[in-house]
Amino acid sequence: MQLLSKHREGKFLGAGATNLYYQSWHPDGEIRAIILIVHGLGAHSGIFDNLVEFLIAHHYAVYGLDLRGHGRSPGQRGYINNWSEFREDLRAFRQLVAAQESELPLFLLGQSLGGTIALDYILHYPGEFQGLIAIAPALEVNISPVKLIIGRILDKFLPRFALNTGIDMAAGSRDPQVVAAYAQDPLRHSQGTARLATEFLRTVAWIKRQAAMLQIPLLILHGGADRVTLLESSRLLFETITFADKQKREYPESYHELHNDLNYQEVLTDIEDWLEKHLNLVL
Repeated sequence: MQLLSKHREGKFLGAGATNLYYQSWHPDGEIRAIILIVHGLGAHSGIFDNLVEFLIAHHYAVYGLDLRGHGRSPGQRGYINNWSEFREDLRAFRQLVAAQESELPLFLLGQSLGGTIALDYILHYPGEFQGLIAIAPALEVNISPVKLIIGRILDKFLPRFALNTGIDMAAGSRDPQVVAAYAQDPLRHSQGTARLATEFLRTVAWIKRQAAMLQIPLLILHGGADRVTLLESSRLLFETITFADKQKREYPESYHELHNDLNYQEVLTDIEDWLEKHLNLVL
């Protein structure tokens, strides 16, 4: 990245005193607000260069954590004991950021599985963020139903049993250079465990039941050609939410990782426009 002078790395204690990795990026001069990023399954906090550089240029600071079992954080790849670990990890991370950046507005951004984690968090802990951005949230996933069934069966006996998710890296972006970089990234993985599958399905069902209770400014972004998480699930979520301050953007030709797709500049501009509007409401 071009702004490495403002790049910081560190560790914090998540649920069960697990030592989790995080990194942050700060612009020169004024900081208008803080964006917390939660990545998706198999990814890590370092895949958001386009988004980070764009936000820094508009005077936002950005914090990202590596989920347990991902990136530079410890744990079996793609495994959790229960979903509350994700939730409490994020809570500890938010507390760390709030302590470091006191009195600045906080916005939460979750991509794919990170979007699911973010939605679950906001429903459990309302009022802790000024807004939520969900990029292709994983509410319906294009993973073999057989693998999901196997996961649910094995969860009772072999919760750590792992399978390749079968998600095609080429489904992340239409840019062949980006896809090639995915394949060479040693911090990425494609593992999902029986316990994660069970906890994910249970959490998604709970989010869908509780979605009407969501009370936070919300922006949902989804690609129309997303083959990983289904656009229709974002549409249904948007319709279920009754809170008036909600927006949805669809990009007909875009793939799963909107921040790394060919039209990423359009996506980032939509994010900044929404942030600008809601920052003005907060200040």
